[in-house]
Amino acid sequence: MPAIPTAFGSDNTATQPAGLHWTDSGQACSALWRSERAAPPPRKVVVANDTITADAAYRLACEGTALLWQGDFQNARQLLQAMARRVDQPAKRTHRKQTAKVAIAAQTQSTDPSQSAFNLHRQAQAQRARVLGMVLIPFNPDFGIALRRAPDARQACTESWGAADPAAGVSVASLRELLGLISAHEWRKNGVEIPALGVAPNNRIHPHYGVFSPVRGEYIALVATALKSKTVRTAFDIGTGTGVLAAVMARSGVPHTTATDLDPRAMACARDNLQRLGVDEQIHLEQTNLFPQGLADVIVCNPPWLPARPSSPVEHAVYDEGSRMLMGFLKDLGVHLAPGGEGWLILSDLAEHLGLRSRAELLTAIEQAGLHVVGRLDAKPVHSKAQDTSDPLHVARAAEVTSLWRLAAK
Repeated sequence: MPAIPTAFGSDNTATQPAGLHWTDSGQACSALWRSERAAPPPRKVVVANDTITADAAYRLACEGTALLWQGDFQNARQLLQAMARRVDQPAKRTHRKQTAKVAIAAQTQSTDPSQSAFNLHRQAQAQRARVLGMVLIPFNPDFGIALRRAPDARQACTESWGAADPAAGVSVASLRELLGLISAHEWRKNGVEIPALGVAPNNRIHPHYGVFSPVRGEYIALVATALKSKTVRTAFDIGTGTGVLAAVMARSGVPHTTATDLDPRAMACARDNLQRLGVDEQIHLEQTNLFPQGLADVIVCNPPWLPARPSSPVEHAVYDEGSRMLMGFLKDLGVHLAPGGEGWLILSDLAEHLGLRSRAELLTAIEQAGLHVVGRLDAKPVHSKAQDTSDPLHVARAAEVTSLWRLAAK
C-alpha cells in the first residue's frame, strides 16, 4: 500500500498524523482513525492480503495486532466470517463451563445465576467485538474503497459519518464497522413496516444509523391499543428515536404531539420519518433531555430496558446505566401531566429475569415519584431470540413480557 501522507489542516499547514499509524515496506504511514464504538486505534498494525490464513489472522487479532487489508474485499469478508467462527466456538465452550460453575455457586451463595449469565454474555460480546474489529479497511477521502471487488459504500458512510472532507485525507475503519454501516443504509433505504401506522406502503419507518430500529413491534401495538380507550388532545413522546410512537399517535388522531430526544441523529431521523408519513404538521420536534415545557394528556416513554453500561454510542438505545432515563422520567412525570392525564411507561421485564432490576424496585420508584398504577397492558415478544435455545440468555428471553404501564399522579 502506498504511504499515506501526514494530514493537513485547512490552511495546508502540516498537523500531527491523526489516529492510526503503521509501517509499510519500511515507510511510516498514518491515517485518520474512525470508530463509532469510540474504540482507540490499534497500537500494532500489519499490512495483510489474500495470502494470510484465518488461523494466522485470528492469532494476531487475539494478540492485539490489527490487519490493514490491501487484498480482495470479498476475501476480507470471508476472512472475517472465518475469524468469527473461531471466536464463537471457544466462547460457547467457555460459557457452558462458567455457567455450570455459576449455578453451583448460586446454590450456596446469594449469586443470581441469571445476572451472572448476563455478565458473562456481555464479556463475550466485548471480546468478540475487540477481536473482529481488528480487520481494517482503508477509505479514500471521498469514502471510496480502493480494493478489488469492493462495494460502493460512499452513501452509507456519508449517512453515518457526515459529508466527506477531502482535506481529511485517507481514513481507516474496521471492516466490521463498515458492514454495519452498509446494513444500516439498507434498513434506512427499505424501512420497517409498522402495521399500527396503517396500510402499506405508507406505513414504513426508516431508521438512521445509530437510532434504534423499531423491529420489535409488540411495544408499538401496545400504544396503538391504549390509544383506542382514551381521548388525547395533547401528547409528549419522550425519547422519540425514529419518531415511530409520535407517528402512531398522530395516525390515531392525536392533534398535537411534542416529540423529544437529546440525540441529534434521532432528531434528524424522526424529522425524516414524520415528513415521509405526512404527519409532521401534527408533531413538534424538540431536542431536549426528557420533558418539554407544558402539560399533556398522555406522556409516553420507551426508555432503554436494561440498566447496564453501554459499551458504544449505538448501545445507548438498549442500555440505561443506573436506570437514569427511567428514573428521570418517573421523577418528573407528575408535574407534566394535565388533569386526568396518564404517563405510559413501556418497559420489558427482561431486566428482572436477568437479576438487574427487581419488580419491587420499579414499583417503589413509581410510588416515590407520587404516582400510582392505573392499569397495565402486556404482550409477549415474538422476536427470533425468544425462541432461540442456543442463546446464552434464552431462559430470560423466553420468560420476557413487555408492558405498557398506565401511570397517573396521586
